[in-house]
Amino acid sequence: MTTARPGVPARVRIMGWLLGLMLLALTVVAVGGWRLLVSDVDDRINRGLEQEAKEFVDFAQVGRDPKTGQPVADAYGLIKAHLHNNQYPEPNEIHLAVLVEANGTVHVTRQGVQPVDVSGDKELIRRIVSAPESYGTTPTAAGDLRWAKVPLKATGQGQPSFVTAFFVTGMRASADQAIRLLLLVSLIGFLLAAGVSWVVAGRILAPIRTVRQAAAEITERDLTRRIPVHGKDDIAALAEQFNLMLDRLEQAFRTQRQFLDDASHELRTPITIVSGHLELMGDDPAERAEVVRLCTDELDRMNRIVQDLLLLAKAERPDFLRPAPVSLPELTSDIDAKVRALAPRRWVLESMAEGEVVLDAQRVTQAMVQLAQNAVQHTGAGEEIRLGSAVHGENVSFWVTDRGPGIAEEERQAIFDRFARGSSGRADRSGAGLGLAIVKAIAQAHHGVVQVVSEPGAGATFGIELPLVAVVEEASWAGS
Repeated sequence: MTTARPGVPARVRIMGWLLGLMLLALTVVAVGGWRLLVSDVDDRINRGLEQEAKEFVDFAQVGRDPKTGQPVADAYGLIKAHLHNNQYPEPNEIHLAVLVEANGTVHVTRQGVQPVDVSGDKELIRRIVSAPESYGTTPTAAGDLRWAKVPLKATGQGQPSFVTAFFVTGMRASADQAIRLLLLVSLIGFLLAAGVSWVVAGRILAPIRTVRQAAAEITERDLTRRIPVHGKDDIAALAEQFNLMLDRLEQAFRTQRQFLDDASHELRTPITIVSGHLELMGDDPAERAEVVRLCTDELDRMNRIVQDLLLLAKAERPDFLRPAPVSLPELTSDIDAKVRALAPRRWVLESMAEGEVVLDAQRVTQAMVQLAQNAVQHTGAGEEIRLGSAVHGENVSFWVTDRGPGIAEEERQAIFDRFARGSSGRADRSGAGLGLAIVKAIAQAHHGVVQVVSEPGAGATFGIELPLVAVVEEASWAGS
């Protein structure tokens, strides 16, 4: 017997799947949120650059100092007037009035708070002014500087330009802080989810562990353990189905043990008889022939006992019956024809049911033949035996009535047990006492009952009563 290698516990797998999905969701939220925030900051920067450039172009077209109202002829002075009169930069935003003279000298006037003083970096200013693009990004010690410039026509002084710029890293600081806060909250939520999923998975799997423990405690000698069923969820349904499986196993083992007990009990006598006669058999041919006849008779009886025991054991299986639609008049007529060959009795068919039902005709015939054989054993030649069938309500009944010695009241239930025999009348004692037990098994397989009505000295009526609804349901189940 091989033992399965231990794998990852179900509790860990459930927790892993839940946390994996949560981690994926948190990652998507964090990455998506960060991209949205950064995109929003970039849009604000781009719109700010465009707006500041447009405002300067509008101011330059007017060309007047807002304070004096006089035209400003000096281009560089016009830019400085714009800075000092109309601009209120936000944090991480700067405005520059730049003049690059023909000899390379750079003059810069700035407006706004800046992380680093880019106005002192003349080389950076020259790169921005000399760039052919109106918009661009230049690296600085404080991160990328995204800028826009509006150059004015060159004058004798050199090349004047209006430059507006944003420090991208500083502008993104609020977005980065929001993402860090989101990651912190996500981490706390992830840890809480891990603890909750561990507890919840344990509570969900607790009944399954109970089922596993019960299965481990079940042995061939003890099938009485059952799982407590609480609630109406899937776990409760699993426990209920497990209990039903245990019921079936217990019944199967009970049937097996009963078969072995019955076989050992009933076969011991014929085996002893055969063994004893063979041991004492002499050389006389007549004696040998008699011993052979006795042994053959006992072996035949053993064969009948084994066949009956096998039939009773098979009655516990779901394929014991093969229900099919059958005509009641035809079935009753066939039973009557078959039982008449059992013995010279005055057979009377007193009732014949009408209609069609669904049942196992062969098993019902077997039960009726057994009841008829039982009646034959309790009657003499020429005596009357009546049989019939009838439908009443939701049931169909088959019966056999004899005029034998009857059955005492205290024996009426016990006679349907295995190896039971009645104490009255002219019963043939050669049987094993399994006939009525077989009749009972066939009736119960149809979800029906076996009945007996008798008075001592006044005969007996044996019958089986099968519920039509139960027979139809059984047929539907067996054929599915």
